[in-house]
Amino acid sequence: MKNILTKNRFLMSASALTMAFSVSAQAMPKAKVENWGKLADGQTVKSISLTNDRSTTVRIITYGGIIQSVETPDKKGKIANIALGFDSIDGYVKNNKGAFFGAVLGRVANRIANGTFTLEGKTYHTSVNEGQNTLHGGVESFSRKFWTIDDVGQDKNGAHVRLKLISPDGDQGFPGTVTASVTYTLSNDNSLKARFQAQTDAPTIVNLTTHNYWNLLGEGSGTIEPEILQIFADKFVETDAASLPTGKLVPVAGTALDFNKPHKISDHLRSKESQMIWPRGYDKCWVIKGEAVTGKLRPAAKLTDPRSGRVLEVYTDQPGMQFYTSNSLDGRYVGPSGQAYRQGDAVAFEPEHFPDSANHSNFPTIELKPGQSYDHVTIFKFSHN
Repeated sequence: MKNILTKNRFLMSASALTMAFSVSAQAMPKAKVENWGKLADGQTVKSISLTNDRSTTVRIITYGGIIQSVETPDKKGKIANIALGFDSIDGYVKNNKGAFFGAVLGRVANRIANGTFTLEGKTYHTSVNEGQNTLHGGVESFSRKFWTIDDVGQDKNGAHVRLKLISPDGDQGFPGTVTASVTYTLSNDNSLKARFQAQTDAPTIVNLTTHNYWNLLGEGSGTIEPEILQIFADKFVETDAASLPTGKLVPVAGTALDFNKPHKISDHLRSKESQMIWPRGYDKCWVIKGEAVTGKLRPAAKLTDPRSGRVLEVYTDQPGMQFYTSNSLDGRYVGPSGQAYRQGDAVAFEPEHFPDSANHSNFPTIELKPGQSYDHVTIFKFSHN
């Protein structure tokens, strides 16, 4: 009898050990690399899937450093993709010249007035792609470059991939050879961290961010107007009719841009204020509260969808954040759901330095010199009520 009990205890102990190992193995975040099509020049685009134990999967592709999809559960456990985009590389090559779905923006995110800036006494002209202005880095910006996998892996804290890009001197008119990288890390606390880094061999300007289109009800589900937004900012960067900064940082109080108290996006989306009429909705850079210190994250925004219960929180160490209600989507883009994307079908959060900073000495500088390191972090945290 004693031998039988001893044997049973051993079997139970072994079974418990096996179960614990299985749970631990299941809980370990995972990174998986697969082929995802070819570009016209023959380069193979890779897809990197980052998965955690919260049933969240983020897919990134090496074209444009793009976040292609983010699948995460709602309050009922239903999993859906909440990031707009395309299900083939052809979709991005064809459509991402002006829409920037999920892409890394660079060398300089947002606008450069007249595609011109002066650095250390020399004037540079960058490729223009929005009238006479440069938007998000120019015609062939970082969003349309082939990035290489520099590192990929996982541990108990998260699954990650680091993508690298070398932008040569003169790329889109920018001086200096810049080596840039973005590291995406999906953690078991359901945070997706994007760390942007860059170095240069000559004085230049750099302002990197990401351009994801989010719909917390799910990709292709229509309007985001019922979603409830809070932006942690007391001021915004005033712009003119061409969306170029006037140089003024204006208080949000008493305007349609005041999201200090959370409210529905629809509440003031059709405001008659000029700052809303000119861009046809929200498309502005907010000045995030608190001192902008590299590595010191501050809350920038919180978005809640009352229908699905999903919540998206944004944290950053950047001084500003562009918030955009996809005003230019007009039905010409069709996503994996088969639904056409239209105005107001998504929102974009773009933590960054202020637009046209190179031409405004009162804005935080975006100059980068040899020996210096550009290093900024943004976190998107997913949850549900």
